[in-house]
Amino acid sequence: MKITVGVVGLGLIGASFAKAYKENGEGATVYGWNRTKSITQMAQMQGIIDDELTDENLGKCDLVILSLYPEATVEWMENHKEHFNKEGMVIDACGTKRFVCEKAFKMAEENGFLFVGCHPMAGTKFSGMTHARGDMYKGAPMVVVPPVFDDMFLLDRVKDLLAPCGFGSFHLAHADEHDKMIAFTSQMAHLVSNAYIKSPSARNHKGFSAGSYKDMTRVAWLNPTMWTQLFLENKDNLIFEIDHLQEELAKYRKALVEDDFDGLRDLLDEGRQIKEEVDGI
Repeated sequence: MKITVGVVGLGLIGASFAKAYKENGEGATVYGWNRTKSITQMAQMQGIIDDELTDENLGKCDLVILSLYPEATVEWMENHKEHFNKEGMVIDACGTKRFVCEKAFKMAEENGFLFVGCHPMAGTKFSGMTHARGDMYKGAPMVVVPPVFDDMFLLDRVKDLLAPCGFGSFHLAHADEHDKMIAFTSQMAHLVSNAYIKSPSARNHKGFSAGSYKDMTRVAWLNPTMWTQLFLENKDNLIFEIDHLQEELAKYRKALVEDDFDGLRDLLDEGRQIKEEVDGI
């Protein structure tokens, strides 16, 4: 299916979407917009997009992908809400969903276009168009937050429009459910990793570290501005996870202070068993 796609925000995520359509979209036309115009021009020179996304060609897009920070996503939609294709679809790629979906669902209903919340579960420690890849999303999960849950054909439509990206699975979720789970699966991992690397031992670790250290610190290398906004927009769920982790760590600390061999072993075994239950052997 030959489609026309508009990509708003040509960083790692947006440019990877654009590349996926150019490489696998069977002749798809890709328009792109970026706040820094030189990035848009560079994307066109490199063949990542065909041309700049404007108010004039926005209405031609079968799919518009908003790859900005949450607040910028809502602002861009507000400024262009009258130009979206009424027969097309608008999605976002934000890491939190409550704020964006609340604003976007209402805006879409009032202006006669379709908005579907989306969160591609993929990325790297790097940022920027330079690191974009056309296969970034191949095999990755895509979480979909639809405006209604009684449209049997909406998910199929999302899958068809995103087919060139090669997502491995699609999962429906409410915005509240998404943000609660993402606080645990993603945001806590980034926050704990970022705090862990601040140990005074970190600067002397070379020669003493292997896979465990690398696994634990991989996502400490993050985009501070983006993650700050995501953390603050999901702070209730994130604070819940932090409080629970602190409670658990306090148990381990108490067992160590008291030389409680049996208690510490039981705590470690409990964690091992839960890992086995939720993720398999």
